[in-house]
Amino acid sequence: MILELVTLCLLGAKDWPQFRGANSDAHAVDATAPTEWSDTKNVAWKVSVPGLGWSSPSIVGGRVYLTTAVPRGEGLSLRALALDAKTGQTIWDREVRAIEKAPSIHKKNSHASPTPIVRDGAVYVHFGTLGMARLSAEDGELKWICLELQYPPLHGSGGSPVLQDGKLVVVCDGSTNPFVAAVDSETGKVVWKTPRSVKARISHSFATPTLAVVDGKTQVMAPGPDHFAAYDLSTGEELWRVLAPGWSVVPQPTIGHGLVIYNHDYDNPELIAIKLGGKGDVTESNVVWRMKRGAPSTPSPLLVGDELYFVSDDGIASCIDAKTGERHWMERLGGNFSASPVLANGRVLFMNESGLATWVKLGKKFESLGTCEVPGRTFATPAFYDGAMFLRTDEKLYRISQ
Repeated sequence: MILELVTLCLLGAKDWPQFRGANSDAHAVDATAPTEWSDTKNVAWKVSVPGLGWSSPSIVGGRVYLTTAVPRGEGLSLRALALDAKTGQTIWDREVRAIEKAPSIHKKNSHASPTPIVRDGAVYVHFGTLGMARLSAEDGELKWICLELQYPPLHGSGGSPVLQDGKLVVVCDGSTNPFVAAVDSETGKVVWKTPRSVKARISHSFATPTLAVVDGKTQVMAPGPDHFAAYDLSTGEELWRVLAPGWSVVPQPTIGHGLVIYNHDYDNPELIAIKLGGKGDVTESNVVWRMKRGAPSTPSPLLVGDELYFVSDDGIASCIDAKTGERHWMERLGGNFSASPVLANGRVLFMNESGLATWVKLGKKFESLGTCEVPGRTFATPAFYDGAMFLRTDEKLYRISQ
Protein backbone atom coordinates (compact mmCIF):
# COMPACT_ATOMS: atom_id res chain seq x y z
CA MET A 1 0.00 0.00 0.00
CA ILE A 2 1.45 3.35 -1.05
CA LEU A 3 0.54 6.26 1.18
CA GLU A 4 1.74 9.81 0.76
CA LEU A 5 0.79 13.44 1.09
CA VAL A 6 -0.23 14.97 -2.20
CA THR A 7 2.23 17.61 -3.42
CA LEU A 8 -0.34 20.25 -4.14
CA CYS A 9 1.74 22.78 -6.04
CA LEU A 10 4.62 22.48 -8.49
CA LEU A 11 5.77 26.01 -7.74
CA GLY A 12 9.01 27.51 -6.57
CA ALA A 13 9.95 26.53 -3.05
CA LYS A 14 9.61 30.14 -1.97
CA ASP A 15 5.95 30.43 -3.05
CA TRP A 16 3.20 30.30 -0.42
CA PRO A 17 0.15 29.76 -2.66
CA GLN A 18 -2.55 28.66 -0.21
CA PHE A 19 -3.44 28.00 3.43
CA ARG A 20 -0.38 26.68 5.28
CA GLY A 21 1.96 26.90 2.31
CA ALA A 22 2.78 25.02 -0.88
CA ASN A 23 1.98 21.57 0.52
CA SER A 24 -0.56 22.63 3.18
CA ASP A 25 1.87 21.45 5.87
CA ALA A 26 2.93 24.85 7.31
CA HIS A 27 6.59 24.25 6.41
CA ALA A 28 8.34 27.47 5.38
CA VAL A 29 11.07 25.97 3.20
CA ASP A 30 14.46 27.65 3.72
CA ALA A 31 12.82 30.54 5.58
CA THR A 32 15.25 33.25 6.64
CA ALA A 33 12.80 35.78 8.08
CA PRO A 34 13.82 37.59 11.28
CA THR A 35 13.09 35.88 14.57
CA GLU A 36 12.80 39.23 16.35
CA TRP A 37 10.26 41.89 15.49
CA SER A 38 7.83 44.42 16.93
CA ASP A 39 5.51 47.05 15.50
CA THR A 40 8.61 48.87 14.27
CA LYS A 41 11.59 46.50 14.50
CA ASN A 42 12.37 44.56 11.30
CA VAL A 43 9.21 45.90 9.67
CA ALA A 44 9.90 46.48 5.97
CA TRP A 45 6.37 47.83 5.56
CA LYS A 46 2.92 47.67 7.06
CA VAL A 47 -0.25 48.67 5.29
CA SER A 48 -3.87 49.04 6.34
CA VAL A 49 -6.27 46.46 4.94
CA PRO A 50 -9.86 47.65 4.44
CA GLY A 51 -12.66 45.74 6.15
CA LEU A 52 -12.03 42.51 8.05
CA GLY A 53 -10.84 39.11 6.98
CA TRP A 54 -9.06 36.23 8.67
CA SER A 55 -7.84 34.65 5.44
CA SER A 56 -4.09 34.13 5.46
CA PRO A 57 -1.91 35.81 2.83
CA SER A 58 -1.10 33.74 -0.27
CA ILE A 59 2.08 34.82 -2.05
CA VAL A 60 3.20 33.90 -5.56
CA GLY A 61 5.44 35.67 -8.07
CA GLY A 62 6.15 38.68 -5.89
CA ARG A 63 2.50 39.39 -5.12
CA VAL A 64 0.48 38.99 -1.94
CA TYR A 65 -3.16 37.98 -2.34
CA LEU A 66 -5.82 38.53 0.32
CA THR A 67 -9.57 38.56 0.74
CA THR A 68 -11.59 40.90 2.92
CA ALA A 69 -15.16 41.93 3.66
CA VAL A 70 -15.79 45.68 3.71
CA PRO A 71 -18.99 46.90 5.46
CA ARG A 72 -21.42 48.90 3.32
CA GLY A 73 -24.41 49.97 5.36
CA GLU A 74 -26.14 46.74 6.37
CA GLY A 75 -24.31 44.86 3.63
CA LEU A 76 -20.82 43.86 2.56
CA SER A 77 -18.43 44.21 -0.32
CA LEU A 78 -16.58 40.89 -0.64
CA ARG A 79 -13.20 41.74 -2.13
CA ALA A 80 -9.90 40.29 -3.32
CA LEU A 81 -6.65 42.26 -3.30
CA ALA A 82 -3.18 41.90 -4.78
CA LEU A 83 -0.25 43.77 -3.22
CA ASP A 84 3.38 44.10 -4.22
CA ALA A 85 5.34 41.85 -1.85
CA LYS A 86 8.37 44.16 -1.79
CA THR A 87 6.61 47.50 -1.29
CA GLY A 88 3.13 46.72 0.05
CA GLN A 89 1.54 48.86 -2.66
CA THR A 90 -1.87 47.75 -3.88
CA ILE A 91 -1.72 46.40 -7.45
CA TRP A 92 -5.44 45.71 -7.75
CA ASP A 93 -8.49 45.64 -5.50
CA ARG A 94 -11.60 43.97 -6.93
CA GLU A 95 -15.12 43.46 -5.65
CA VAL A 96 -16.09 39.81 -6.09
CA ARG A 97 -19.66 40.20 -4.88
CA ALA A 98 -21.85 42.72 -3.08
CA ILE A 99 -24.13 41.46 -0.29
CA GLU A 100 -27.17 43.55 0.63
CA LYS A 101 -27.44 42.27 4.20
CA ALA A 102 -24.51 40.76 6.05
CA PRO A 103 -25.33 37.34 7.55
CA SER A 104 -24.61 36.78 11.23
CA ILE A 105 -21.31 35.15 12.18
CA HIS A 106 -19.45 34.05 15.29
CA LYS A 107 -17.59 36.85 17.08
CA LYS A 108 -14.27 35.12 16.32
CA ASN A 109 -15.08 34.71 12.63
CA SER A 110 -15.07 37.07 9.65
CA HIS A 111 -16.93 37.10 6.36
CA ALA A 112 -13.62 36.48 4.59
CA SER A 113 -11.91 33.68 6.52
CA PRO A 114 -11.03 31.09 3.81
CA THR A 115 -7.56 31.61 2.32
CA PRO A 116 -7.12 32.22 -1.45
CA ILE A 117 -5.41 29.69 -3.73
CA VAL A 118 -3.03 30.98 -6.41
CA ARG A 119 -2.23 28.65 -9.30
CA ASP A 120 -1.26 29.02 -12.96
CA GLY A 121 -2.13 32.68 -13.26
CA ALA A 122 -5.43 32.38 -11.41
CA VAL A 123 -6.58 33.36 -7.94
CA TYR A 124 -9.39 31.30 -6.42
CA VAL A 125 -11.29 32.92 -3.57
CA HIS A 126 -13.98 31.38 -1.41
CA PHE A 127 -16.49 33.13 0.83
CA GLY A 128 -18.36 30.01 1.94
CA THR A 129 -22.03 29.99 1.05
CA LEU A 130 -21.65 33.58 -0.24
CA GLY A 131 -19.71 32.33 -3.26
CA MET A 132 -16.51 31.03 -4.80
CA ALA A 133 -14.74 32.79 -7.68
CA ARG A 134 -11.79 32.71 -10.05
CA LEU A 135 -9.93 35.93 -10.86
CA SER A 136 -6.93 36.74 -13.01
CA ALA A 137 -3.81 36.96 -10.87
CA GLU A 138 -2.51 39.65 -13.22
CA ASP A 139 -5.29 42.24 -13.01
CA GLY A 140 -8.07 40.78 -10.84
CA GLU A 141 -10.50 40.28 -13.72
CA LEU A 142 -13.41 38.07 -12.64
CA LYS A 143 -13.43 34.88 -14.72
CA TRP A 144 -16.31 33.09 -13.04
CA ILE A 145 -18.32 33.02 -9.85
CA CYS A 146 -20.00 29.93 -8.41
CA LEU A 147 -23.10 30.43 -6.28
CA GLU A 148 -24.28 26.80 -6.40
CA LEU A 149 -22.83 25.71 -3.05
CA GLN A 150 -25.74 26.87 -0.95
CA TYR A 151 -26.08 25.66 2.63
CA PRO A 152 -27.22 27.20 5.93
CA PRO A 153 -23.99 28.07 7.75
CA LEU A 154 -23.92 28.52 11.49
CA HIS A 155 -21.41 31.16 12.68
CA GLY A 156 -20.34 31.85 9.07
CA SER A 157 -17.79 30.00 6.95
CA GLY A 158 -14.21 29.11 7.83
CA GLY A 159 -12.70 26.25 5.87
CA SER A 160 -10.49 26.93 2.86
CA PRO A 161 -10.74 24.90 -0.36
CA VAL A 162 -7.94 22.72 -1.76
CA LEU A 163 -7.09 22.42 -5.46
CA GLN A 164 -5.91 19.31 -7.28
CA ASP A 165 -6.42 17.91 -10.79
CA GLY A 166 -8.60 20.85 -11.78
CA LYS A 167 -10.97 20.44 -8.85
CA LEU A 168 -11.54 22.87 -5.99
CA VAL A 169 -12.68 20.74 -3.09
CA VAL A 170 -14.54 22.34 -0.20
CA VAL A 171 -16.36 21.14 2.91
CA CYS A 172 -19.91 22.52 3.22
CA ASP A 173 -21.07 21.37 6.63
CA GLY A 174 -24.00 23.64 7.42
CA SER A 175 -26.66 23.39 10.10
CA THR A 176 -28.66 21.01 7.86
CA ASN A 177 -27.85 18.64 4.99
CA PRO A 178 -24.03 18.85 5.17
CA PHE A 179 -21.99 17.83 2.13
CA VAL A 180 -18.56 17.89 0.48
CA ALA A 181 -18.21 19.25 -3.07
CA ALA A 182 -15.77 19.75 -5.92
CA VAL A 183 -15.90 22.68 -8.36
CA ASP A 184 -14.25 22.68 -11.79
CA SER A 185 -11.44 25.23 -11.64
CA GLU A 186 -11.81 26.17 -15.32
CA THR A 187 -15.58 26.64 -15.49
CA GLY A 188 -16.80 27.16 -11.90
CA LYS A 189 -19.36 24.37 -12.33
CA VAL A 190 -19.97 21.80 -9.59
CA VAL A 191 -18.33 18.49 -10.58
CA TRP A 192 -19.66 16.46 -7.69
CA LYS A 193 -21.55 17.00 -4.49
CA THR A 194 -21.62 14.21 -1.91
CA PRO A 195 -23.96 14.33 1.10
CA ARG A 196 -22.45 13.35 4.43
CA SER A 197 -23.27 9.71 5.13
CA VAL A 198 -23.58 10.10 8.91
CA LYS A 199 -26.59 11.88 10.37
CA ALA A 200 -25.11 13.92 13.20
CA ARG A 201 -26.81 15.45 16.22
CA ILE A 202 -25.18 18.80 15.33
CA SER A 203 -24.07 18.98 11.72
CA HIS A 204 -22.05 22.18 11.25
CA SER A 205 -18.26 22.21 10.88
CA PHE A 206 -15.58 24.46 9.36
CA ALA A 207 -12.72 22.18 8.35
CA THR A 208 -10.25 22.57 5.50
CA PRO A 209 -9.75 19.21 3.76
CA THR A 210 -6.38 17.58 3.04
CA LEU A 211 -5.40 15.39 0.09
CA ALA A 212 -3.49 12.11 0.27
CA VAL A 213 -2.52 9.42 -2.23
CA VAL A 214 -3.67 5.99 -1.08
CA ASP A 215 -2.93 3.00 -3.33
CA GLY A 216 -2.09 5.35 -6.16
CA LYS A 217 -5.34 7.33 -6.02
CA THR A 218 -5.89 10.81 -4.60
CA GLN A 219 -8.33 10.86 -1.71
CA VAL A 220 -9.96 13.82 0.04
CA MET A 221 -9.56 13.75 3.82
CA ALA A 222 -12.60 15.59 5.22
CA PRO A 223 -13.43 15.54 8.93
CA GLY A 224 -16.98 16.50 9.72
CA PRO A 225 -19.87 16.11 12.16
CA ASP A 226 -19.68 12.89 14.18
CA HIS A 227 -17.29 11.26 11.69
CA PHE A 228 -14.25 11.52 9.45
CA ALA A 229 -14.64 10.52 5.79
CA ALA A 230 -12.29 9.95 2.86
CA TYR A 231 -13.60 10.59 -0.66
CA ASP A 232 -12.43 9.74 -4.15
CA LEU A 233 -11.17 13.02 -5.66
CA SER A 234 -12.41 12.10 -9.14
CA THR A 235 -15.94 10.99 -8.31
CA GLY A 236 -16.73 12.18 -4.80
CA GLU A 237 -17.55 8.63 -3.69
CA GLU A 238 -17.07 8.07 0.05
CA LEU A 239 -14.41 5.37 0.38
CA TRP A 240 -14.03 4.92 4.12
CA ARG A 241 -14.98 6.58 7.38
CA VAL A 242 -14.32 6.66 11.11
CA LEU A 243 -17.09 7.36 13.60
CA ALA A 244 -16.25 9.82 16.38
CA PRO A 245 -18.87 12.07 18.01
CA GLY A 246 -18.08 15.77 17.59
CA TRP A 247 -19.08 18.95 15.85
CA SER A 248 -17.82 22.40 14.76
CA VAL A 249 -14.58 20.78 13.52
CA VAL A 250 -12.01 23.37 12.35
CA PRO A 251 -8.36 22.14 12.03
CA GLN A 252 -6.97 20.83 8.76
CA PRO A 253 -5.94 17.14 9.01
CA THR A 254 -2.25 16.24 9.01
CA ILE A 255 -0.80 13.43 6.87
CA GLY A 256 2.33 11.43 7.67
CA HIS A 257 3.70 7.99 8.52
CA GLY A 258 0.73 6.34 6.82
CA LEU A 259 -1.63 8.18 9.16
CA VAL A 260 -4.15 10.98 9.03
CA ILE A 261 -4.27 12.93 12.29
CA TYR A 262 -7.30 15.12 12.88
CA ASN A 263 -9.48 16.83 15.48
CA HIS A 264 -13.09 15.73 15.82
CA ASP A 265 -14.74 18.20 18.19
CA TYR A 266 -14.69 21.85 19.23
CA ASP A 267 -16.19 21.75 22.74
CA ASN A 268 -14.35 18.58 23.78
CA PRO A 269 -11.39 18.47 21.41
CA GLU A 270 -9.53 15.25 20.79
CA LEU A 271 -6.83 14.34 18.31
CA ILE A 272 -7.19 10.96 16.62
CA ALA A 273 -4.61 9.17 14.46
CA ILE A 274 -6.08 6.88 11.81
CA LYS A 275 -4.28 4.45 9.53
CA LEU A 276 -4.98 5.55 5.97
CA GLY A 277 -6.98 3.30 3.68
CA GLY A 278 -9.62 0.62 3.92
CA LYS A 279 -13.24 0.48 2.87
CA GLY A 280 -16.45 1.36 4.67
CA ASP A 281 -16.45 1.83 8.44
CA VAL A 282 -12.87 1.37 9.69
CA THR A 283 -13.42 2.75 13.21
CA GLU A 284 -12.53 -0.52 14.94
CA SER A 285 -9.59 -1.45 12.73
CA ASN A 286 -7.78 1.80 11.87
CA VAL A 287 -7.65 3.95 15.02
CA VAL A 288 -3.99 4.03 16.14
CA TRP A 289 -4.11 6.50 19.06
CA ARG A 290 -6.32 9.18 20.62
CA MET A 291 -5.39 12.19 22.76
CA LYS A 292 -7.55 14.69 24.64
CA ARG A 293 -5.10 16.62 26.86
CA GLY A 294 -4.04 19.81 25.12
CA ALA A 295 -5.83 19.00 21.86
CA PRO A 296 -6.63 21.99 19.64
CA SER A 297 -10.10 23.14 18.66
CA THR A 298 -8.99 25.66 16.00
CA PRO A 299 -5.23 25.61 15.14
CA SER A 300 -4.05 22.83 12.82
CA PRO A 301 -1.26 20.51 14.04
CA LEU A 302 2.26 20.75 12.62
CA LEU A 303 4.19 17.58 11.71
CA VAL A 304 8.00 17.77 11.61
CA GLY A 305 9.63 14.37 11.16
CA ASP A 306 8.32 12.08 13.87
CA GLU A 307 7.17 14.93 16.10
CA LEU A 308 3.72 16.51 16.06
CA TYR A 309 3.44 20.04 17.48
CA PHE A 310 0.11 21.62 18.36
CA VAL A 311 -1.47 24.21 20.62
CA SER A 312 -4.86 24.25 22.28
CA ASP A 313 -7.14 27.25 21.90
CA ASP A 314 -6.35 28.27 25.49
CA GLY A 315 -2.60 28.28 24.97
CA ILE A 316 -1.27 24.85 25.95
CA ALA A 317 1.44 23.79 23.51
CA SER A 318 2.45 20.15 23.09
CA CYS A 319 4.93 17.95 21.27
CA ILE A 320 4.14 14.26 20.84
CA ASP A 321 5.37 11.28 18.85
CA ALA A 322 3.15 11.31 15.77
CA LYS A 323 3.31 7.54 15.30
CA THR A 324 2.46 6.52 18.87
CA GLY A 325 0.86 9.53 20.56
CA GLU A 326 3.51 9.47 23.30
CA ARG A 327 3.87 12.96 24.79
CA HIS A 328 7.31 14.59 24.91
CA TRP A 329 6.33 17.89 26.50
CA MET A 330 3.38 20.12 27.35
CA GLU A 331 3.77 23.80 28.26
CA ARG A 332 1.54 26.84 28.70
CA LEU A 333 2.35 29.68 26.31
CA GLY A 334 -0.32 32.11 27.44
CA GLY A 335 -3.20 33.71 25.62
CA ASN A 336 -5.75 32.20 23.26
CA PHE A 337 -4.91 30.71 19.85
CA SER A 338 -6.58 30.47 16.45
CA ALA A 339 -3.61 30.66 14.04
CA SER A 340 -1.83 27.41 13.22
CA PRO A 341 1.82 26.83 14.18
CA VAL A 342 4.41 27.16 11.41
CA LEU A 343 7.87 25.65 10.92
CA ALA A 344 10.23 28.50 10.02
CA ASN A 345 13.92 29.21 10.60
CA GLY A 346 14.31 25.68 11.94
CA ARG A 347 11.95 26.37 14.84
CA VAL A 348 8.22 26.42 15.56
CA LEU A 349 6.29 29.68 15.58
CA PHE A 350 3.18 29.85 17.77
CA MET A 351 1.10 33.03 17.28
CA ASN A 352 -1.67 33.84 19.76
CA GLU A 353 -4.78 35.93 19.12
CA SER A 354 -3.43 39.15 20.65
CA GLY A 355 -0.25 39.56 18.61
CA LEU A 356 2.18 37.64 20.82
CA ALA A 357 4.41 35.10 19.06
CA THR A 358 6.54 32.46 20.77
CA TRP A 359 9.44 30.69 19.05
CA VAL A 360 10.02 27.14 20.31
CA LYS A 361 13.00 24.90 19.64
CA LEU A 362 12.40 21.73 17.66
CA GLY A 363 12.80 18.58 19.68
CA LYS A 364 11.61 16.38 22.50
CA LYS A 365 12.47 18.89 25.23
CA PHE A 366 10.68 22.21 25.50
CA GLU A 367 12.79 25.33 25.06
CA SER A 368 11.40 28.78 24.34
CA LEU A 369 13.64 30.74 21.99
CA GLY A 370 12.01 34.11 22.55
CA THR A 371 8.84 36.11 21.98
CA CYS A 372 7.78 38.93 19.66
CA GLU A 373 4.68 41.09 19.63
CA VAL A 374 2.65 43.43 17.44
CA PRO A 375 -0.59 45.26 18.33
CA GLY A 376 -3.96 44.03 17.15
CA ARG A 377 -5.82 40.74 16.87
CA THR A 378 -3.96 37.94 15.09
CA PHE A 379 -6.22 35.06 14.06
CA ALA A 380 -4.70 34.45 10.59
CA THR A 381 -1.83 31.99 10.16
CA PRO A 382 1.37 33.83 9.03
CA ALA A 383 2.88 33.23 5.58
CA PHE A 384 6.55 33.15 4.58
CA TYR A 385 8.09 34.23 1.28
CA ASP A 386 11.41 35.54 -0.03
CA GLY A 387 13.13 35.96 3.33
CA ALA A 388 10.11 37.58 4.94
CA MET A 389 7.13 36.80 7.12
CA PHE A 390 3.76 38.25 6.16
CA LEU A 391 1.62 38.76 9.24
CA ARG A 392 -2.01 39.83 9.13
CA THR A 393 -3.78 41.54 12.03
CA ASP A 394 -7.34 42.81 12.19
CA GLU A 395 -6.20 46.12 10.65
CA LYS A 396 -2.73 45.72 9.12
CA LEU A 397 -0.62 43.51 6.92
CA TYR A 398 3.07 43.44 7.89
CA ARG A 399 6.13 42.41 5.96
CA ILE A 400 8.67 41.32 8.58
CA SER A 401 12.14 41.28 7.04
CA GLN A 402 15.60 42.76 7.47
